[in-house]
Amino acid sequence: MMALGPPMLRTSLHTVEDLLEDLGVPASRVLLNPPIGRATIQDVVDFNARTERLCELVDGTLVEKAPSFRKSVIAGAIAAAIRSCAISGNFGLVSGASGPMNLCDGLVRMPDVAFTAWARVPGRQVPTQPVPRLAPDLAVEVLSPSNTRREMERKRREYFQAGARLVWIVDLDARTVDVYVPAAPDAPRTMGVGDSLDGGEVLPGFALPLAELFAELGRTAGA
Repeated sequence: MMALGPPMLRTSLHTVEDLLEDLGVPASRVLLNPPIGRATIQDVVDFNARTERLCELVDGTLVEKAPSFRKSVIAGAIAAAIRSCAISGNFGLVSGASGPMNLCDGLVRMPDVAFTAWARVPGRQVPTQPVPRLAPDLAVEVLSPSNTRREMERKRREYFQAGARLVWIVDLDARTVDVYVPAAPDAPRTMGVGDSLDGGEVLPGFALPLAELFAELGRTAGA
């Protein structure tokens, strides 16, 4: 049963500027209906069902995900690679940006790609709830122009607090992936086109050469 009661905004927030600083997003991505601080999980479900846009729930506020076609191409390639490994080893589930996760009370995030091990999935089967109480073992976020450093720091912290074991932040312009682990949440291992991503203990046997991944951005009909 989903919790429908709205969370309370932090009492230290006194202005819209405070709110935007706390959320780490530009004003253009903050929705005002329902009113700030009063949105619920059901509002996420309703909004995402009636529009082509996607939003998350943060401190009772609906925050639109930053859209980008380029990032969806790369996210799709990453998801396909992870899914291949997850299925071959029957390790767990892979979901995409339209798969909301209720990380904790009042917080719904939608990683661009997420892998969740079976041990973390209730009943070890695909949840039927539109927004399951679930946290990924691996969360992948592909940066869009409107993503800020503050937003990504907050998301990374939330994923680890929910139990994530690995977070990848993909920068399309730099052609790099920052790899974060809970033991060093602010000290990433930055990997470039000469490197290959691995899944470590989270996804044994997974390997994705970054040169191959970022080549997706240059593919044409004749390639």
